Amino acid sequence: MYVRVKSAISIKELANQVKLNEQLLVDCNPDIRNNDFIKEDTTICLPDACIDYIPNSLYIEYDDSQEKSQAILTKKPYDSVELERDIEKLTLMYPFINKNVIGYSVLNKPIYELTFGHGKKKIHMNGAFHANEWITTSVIMHWLQDYLKAIVDGKHLGGHSCLELYHDTTLSVVPMVNPDGVDLVLNGLPDTIEYEPALLQMNDLSIDFSQWKANIRGIDLNNQYPAKWEIEKARKRPKAPAPRDYPGDAPLTEPEAVALAELVKNNQFDRVLAFHTQGEEIYWGYLRKEPEEAETIVKEFVKHSGYKAVRDIDSHAGFRDWFVNDWRKAGYTIELGMGENPLPFDQFDDIYRKSKGIFLAALYM
Repeated sequence: MYVRVKSAISIKELANQVKLNEQLLVDCNPDIRNNDFIKEDTTICLPDACIDYIPNSLYIEYDDSQEKSQAILTKKPYDSVELERDIEKLTLMYPFINKNVIGYSVLNKPIYELTFGHGKKKIHMNGAFHANEWITTSVIMHWLQDYLKAIVDGKHLGGHSCLELYHDTTLSVVPMVNPDGVDLVLNGLPDTIEYEPALLQMNDLSIDFSQWKANIRGIDLNNQYPAKWEIEKARKRPKAPAPRDYPGDAPLTEPEAVALAELVKNNQFDRVLAFHTQGEEIYWGYLRKEPEEAETIVKEFVKHSGYKAVRDIDSHAGFRDWFVNDWRKAGYTIELGMGENPLPFDQFDDIYRKSKGIFLAALYM
């Protein structure tokens, strides 16, 4: 929402008038960051929730046709188009969010990252590494909206002030790592015919791609990382591109995997959480290279979710494996829900109820 300041006003006074934290006001309007006052006739961007508090004074004017935005319906399956649409809505409703494109998929679809917060502690979360685990994007988007609303409203979640968490942490979220694969699972064959013959061949000539796990080239993105990759290469049953499990011809050959690797290298996150399905388990150790705090944090995750913590698992070449191996920091793979992938969407409420405490604990621990 955009408003126009009619008379010069201090940042503090404007924040008080519209019932918004002063730091959030500045984060919505980076151009005023180094000023104490906002000049007359300046256009200001505010979260949509502030429309309830626009003062009946000469300080601010706004177009009466602007209506308070409704909450985004996030309890739904997301393909890449729907995700892009809702990310745009989120950034309009909460202008302090930074939207970045960290790379592009094989089919040139953007891979989005959302960042916000001010803390030295840097947390990264991602979902939909695997195409048939698309429900992870829905869960992430649902939690994001709850968290963002609580920040603006000055509310608590799980007994924790979300505004304080905003000041104490910087959060990076990639809701959908594998847009091509998710679209294939949800929508079927892509419009481009370039990959159609290979996709059908890999899928035993079936047009039912609901079990597809890999990216559009048949590479498992979570087997693409240089953490004993050669072990997975040698023992994985697919020896060529396939709907699942093929780790590629070398580490980091796929643009989606590279985008996440570069994001980590450029940001030096303190911890990462990769959301997958299924099993209600949390994998947290890797070759005993994880820091001591990793166990303390995972115990908090277990307390809030009821999930099982698993330290050692005979698996390599995953995103989390690589992060723990190379940075010696805490990394977690959270397996949401129970059953067989793709999980039915009627599990959403149960998944969210059990997992929302994990998202929150990742920030305050």
